[in-house]
Amino acid sequence: MDSQAENLFQRLLDALGIRGAGDVSDGRDALPLRMPVQDVDHAGDRRIVKGRIETGRVSVGDRVLFSPSNVTARVAGIEAKNAPTVLTEAAAGQSIGITLEEQLVIEPGETLSHENRPPVETDVFRARLLWLGHTPLGPGRRCTLRLGTAAADVEVQSIERFIEPHGSDASGAAHELTRDGLAEVVLRSRSMLALDAFTDNPRTGRFVLADETEIVGVGLIGMEGYPDQRSLITGRSSNVTVVDHGVSRAARARRNRHAGGVIWLTGLSGAGKSTLVIAAEDHLFRKGYQVYALDGDNVRHGLNATLGFSPEDRAENIRRVGEVAALFADAGFIVLTAFISPYRADRARARAAAERVTPRGFHEVYIRAPLEVCEARDPRGLYERARAGEIPDFTGISAPYEPPERPELTVDTGDRSVEQSLRALIDHIERYFALTGEAPPEG
Repeated sequence: MDSQAENLFQRLLDALGIRGAGDVSDGRDALPLRMPVQDVDHAGDRRIVKGRIETGRVSVGDRVLFSPSNVTARVAGIEAKNAPTVLTEAAAGQSIGITLEEQLVIEPGETLSHENRPPVETDVFRARLLWLGHTPLGPGRRCTLRLGTAAADVEVQSIERFIEPHGSDASGAAHELTRDGLAEVVLRSRSMLALDAFTDNPRTGRFVLADETEIVGVGLIGMEGYPDQRSLITGRSSNVTVVDHGVSRAARARRNRHAGGVIWLTGLSGAGKSTLVIAAEDHLFRKGYQVYALDGDNVRHGLNATLGFSPEDRAENIRRVGEVAALFADAGFIVLTAFISPYRADRARARAAAERVTPRGFHEVYIRAPLEVCEARDPRGLYERARAGEIPDFTGISAPYEPPERPELTVDTGDRSVEQSLRALIDHIERYFALTGEAPPEG
């Protein structure tokens, strides 16, 4: 990173009251291996992966991982310009070239790590940001993120709080961050990023925001409340073949008199998701629909009983439910789900799973209610316990909720009765999954 960026990072650290994190002699060898790939040279039949080791050590024979592509290889050799001997290992601060036993296609911008200590993979993260742009920063602003040797287009999803110098919260309401201001923001990328939280790795847990060639911000990465998505997007099964059913979806639709689909209700705890799903299931069943409700609490008693409530476990919970819902939809059912499902990326994966079997058959329904209304309802006392610190990572209090951007339906339960909300939900389902004709005779 150039001297201008280094000076700006030091300014940010000073403003936040963070001491010592920028010291280049602070035991970087002991941190996990991180080498941003700068270039890949071809020498005959060899590919030489070049970069500067930011932290950690690497040795010949090590099993390494490239992120975010998630490909692995074993180190065959290490070389460095002007090195007097052949290298068997290298450490932080060295610029090296690595050859691999496997001939992989590696692109600049990847991050090399050891397989067992990888960076986080995500498309959304928090940041403590020093804004340097001449125009104020607000939600929706797009910039280029420079992270190591990688560059990605990112959008400001939200400004969470404003920070006074030396780390205290700023008072007063504002919606934009002005030049030289500090704030905690949430940034979202259109592609997966490989990154570290600043608290885990001060050398790689920082980034630059640019507008064309101009640096408009520098920041420190945080993952509080957001999951590492690596395990959710990395397939491990092999020798698996998809088996076609003997009964077609069209035949099931004729028997059921409607196509299968997933009606995915999302919203804060207490918004009314479960109430609406159970009532809608009863209503649709009595009208002749093949329908089944999947509720968050019920699923956690069985299928997901081994999962906790960390960001990673929450994401895995939704991944599993999304796949189960897709199977029900493939069988011709209307599947109603009631899950907070706080992360947009998780709901997008659920949509993709459903639409593999039922094109345009996934309908995201945002059950919207203000936080204060949900807290006032609080039938199980969860908000009260979360406020008291008894429930960590509670959505809306100590963990984020990302509202849908373009749901198929929004139902405002904050100012509607249960009957009005249910009617809106039923009308939507019957519009897109209308019963056709008479039920066919059995057999």
